Amino acid sequence: MPLKLREWQEKAVKKALIWFNEKKDKKFLINAAPGSGKTFTACVIANELFNKNEIERVIVIAPMKSVVTKWAEDFYAVTGKDMMKFTGEIEDDSFNICATWQSVEPLLDAFQHICKKFKTLIICDEHHHAAIEAVWGEGAGKAFSLSKYVVVLTGTPIRTDGKEPVWFSYSPTSGKLVHPQEGTYTLDYGEAVDYGYCRPITFHRHEGKFDVLIGEETLAVSGKDGVDVDEKKHPKKLVRSIQNSLNFYTLARKPVYINDDENKPDVNSYQSTMLQWGIDKLDNVKLRTPEAGGLVIAPSIKVANYMAKLLEILTKEKPMIVHTETKNAEDKIKIFRKSKKNWLVSVAMISEGVDIPRLRVLVYLPNPQTELSFRQAVGRVVRSLGEEDESRAYCVMPLHEKFVGYARRVMSEMSPKFLGEEKIQDKKICPSCRVELKKDQNVCSECSYEFPAKKTTYKHCLDDKCQALNPVSASTCQTCGESFHMKYKINLATAFRDGVIANELDISEEDVQIAEKNFEQLRKDFLAEGDPQMIKLMKKVPQEAWAKIARYTNKWFKDK
Repeated sequence: MPLKLREWQEKAVKKALIWFNEKKDKKFLINAAPGSGKTFTACVIANELFNKNEIERVIVIAPMKSVVTKWAEDFYAVTGKDMMKFTGEIEDDSFNICATWQSVEPLLDAFQHICKKFKTLIICDEHHHAAIEAVWGEGAGKAFSLSKYVVVLTGTPIRTDGKEPVWFSYSPTSGKLVHPQEGTYTLDYGEAVDYGYCRPITFHRHEGKFDVLIGEETLAVSGKDGVDVDEKKHPKKLVRSIQNSLNFYTLARKPVYINDDENKPDVNSYQSTMLQWGIDKLDNVKLRTPEAGGLVIAPSIKVANYMAKLLEILTKEKPMIVHTETKNAEDKIKIFRKSKKNWLVSVAMISEGVDIPRLRVLVYLPNPQTELSFRQAVGRVVRSLGEEDESRAYCVMPLHEKFVGYARRVMSEMSPKFLGEEKIQDKKICPSCRVELKKDQNVCSECSYEFPAKKTTYKHCLDDKCQALNPVSASTCQTCGESFHMKYKINLATAFRDGVIANELDISEEDVQIAEKNFEQLRKDFLAEGDPQMIKLMKKVPQEAWAKIARYTNKWFKDK
């Protein structure tokens, strides 16, 4: 059965083969939007090169284990050839290989051996990982220098940290990868939407208002206005500290529990209102795309567990959760991809390379991220389910200056016809027989499928005298008008301790003090040792972070 390629994929394959045939350069760059089909395209290029006897082996380097698994599956589907997944020692060179970027350095000798012995094609997935100054970049440069061909894949070709990936440089004006046009195929997000390869997206900036009680003073904190502090009451230095520590985004990521019981997440919390927005949006999408699912990206394992519990309360369905401490995380991702579960909660494990086409709603609450990370996360919910997929993707995110800027740049790539108001659905699709029905029908007239009743979750009014029940999405009590925006009662020391941020790392005040006290001695020890890698590390890591790093390192070695 012949492979069915999208128009852009046919053009990219043809262009790559011409480039390699003319041998102008052994590297071909595919810069295509997340979700447009880069993996399949690279597999087809590999298959064509096998058929022409131009290559004997393929090595794929991908960002994470779950992506490695998907690569092996897709590679076999296209080429009919097996691909071994390696994270440890390579003892057999008779197979095609797929490994993670983290594996490049430890497998360096094996990769060099294969590239020297066989005509080898290297496929670099999400090539921005291979920064020249990083170990992975140095490893890639050494490991694959003897390869015959290289296909480089990227969906986000811009790094915001100034580092350049191995084999390429960046334009000082556009900030994008520099490579000859004849050896590059580009498909940006806007074009992918126009062709129907990706879904258009709508961003929702989620505002929040917090009343922070410090002693007898109440400070108002919001995404739009920041911290409202009376500068006449406090010294200028203290005002700046308050504004930096009690920032909106710090509070937006702070879980809230009833009576400080971590088994009882508060449905009045800011995170709950974000999730409720996502739940309502997913319910609307599922009217026409019954298989649609939602993704939550949390800033930490603690917050991920908290938001998973909130989702279970709000939807009466337990979501699937994956993070670095989850057992069999890859299997769970694979199960979710094929399941009918509505929600998946993660901490950075689903933000890059993971292909779950049915995802349509993103609740985005990570630690501050680069534009590259933001676009990778958005890429999880814009993939198309096929020619009949009429759905739209949605992202709800805190009203955070960086995220708003990133979102505007993504929207600027889309055609004006996709920027209008979303369509209000008045009909729905039966998930069993796919017949179109009226929105309010509870039973399918064709197959008798019974639609589950919509579950409404309620919360009590915050006023002690009222305590009336309200829908969880209500912003004010429907009985007495009491506002549901968050009230925090914290002392000033706690506010500073929770809010210290250095180079986008959350660091406790105690760790900052320990680091300041010991940093000079640490610097002297590093210089005396003379190890260039350690000196480079010392320059990159902010002074305030060293105590936190030491604490986690000690814990890790102790556990081992």
